Amino acid sequence: MDSTVNTINFSAIFLMVVVIVVFLFVYMFVYKRLKVYTQKTENKWDDFMLKIFKIPFLWLLVWIMIKSFAHLFLKDLIIFKHLIHANNIVLILSFGWILMKFVQLGAYLLNKRLDVNVSDNLNARRRLTQLTVFQNIADTVIVIVTISVVLMTFDGARTIGKSLLTSAGIAGIIIGFAAQKSIGMFLAGIQIAITQPISLDDVVIVEGEWGRIEEITLTYVVVKIWDERRLMLPVNYFLEKPFQNWTRTSANIMGTVFFYVGYDLPVQAIRDFVPEILKDNPNWDGRVFNVQITNTNELYKEMRILVSSSDASKNWDLRTEVREKVIDFIQASYPDCFAKVRLNQNNDFRTKVV
Repeated sequence: MDSTVNTINFSAIFLMVVVIVVFLFVYMFVYKRLKVYTQKTENKWDDFMLKIFKIPFLWLLVWIMIKSFAHLFLKDLIIFKHLIHANNIVLILSFGWILMKFVQLGAYLLNKRLDVNVSDNLNARRRLTQLTVFQNIADTVIVIVTISVVLMTFDGARTIGKSLLTSAGIAGIIIGFAAQKSIGMFLAGIQIAITQPISLDDVVIVEGEWGRIEEITLTYVVVKIWDERRLMLPVNYFLEKPFQNWTRTSANIMGTVFFYVGYDLPVQAIRDFVPEILKDNPNWDGRVFNVQITNTNELYKEMRILVSSSDASKNWDLRTEVREKVIDFIQASYPDCFAKVRLNQNNDFRTKVV
């Protein structure tokens, strides 16, 4: 009798495996057909949805099949209870995964409504920052709840959980101190999403480095430095330490170019020449242009050219262009007007260009 039961059980297991394998082939066939169909539609969200839900829904369908086979054919097995328990864990994980994918889909749809490629993208970047942080918060909450529900399916874990919740001993104090910093950074991430001292793609100067905010998570911020390096900073850095944000309220910026020239250089000649550089220049926004003498001493005068641009990158390119062309102009038109210092060595006067 036992041999017959074992034979029937193994036959059922073999049948279940065969059915699951066949189902996987059918599932992949249907998936590929749907993928071809969605690629022909104008909307891209259906392609994204099909991609992100491919594996989670597969898990869920396999769970339904295993659950059905177990109740129909495997009740006589000793491992039936453990199989059902493991299958229930798969169900919990599948639901948690599907919830995270729904959050990802919602973030994707909202992200498509934000255009950060326009020149005035401040509001879009702020909303994108909030969206990114709140998506991370939702994912974290889903993971914590899912793991908690999985642990509660174990009798031992329920007992441990109850003892931890009612314990006020040394272990609880140590864990509290250890988690304090992580919780603080988590709350700092939420505060940044609400108050927004920084947003994605903001131009900042931190730790003496110029860069852009590339990524914001609940625990750290990635700053992309101008030379392609990445500066990793804890998220609470931007709440506790001073830093420069050049695009906090607007991307518009002014930049300066300094020259040290002799007193015989006519400033009006520079004022007449610089507009030729700025005319039809895509890096100049037309707001500010000024040439002034900002300082003097016994050797030279300091000439400052002030120009404005719609963002920091354009202003950098504009300043370098102005610097190069003004130097060439002075060299060609007033070659003797660069700043010089005279040295007296044994009554032999020599001139040195500064």
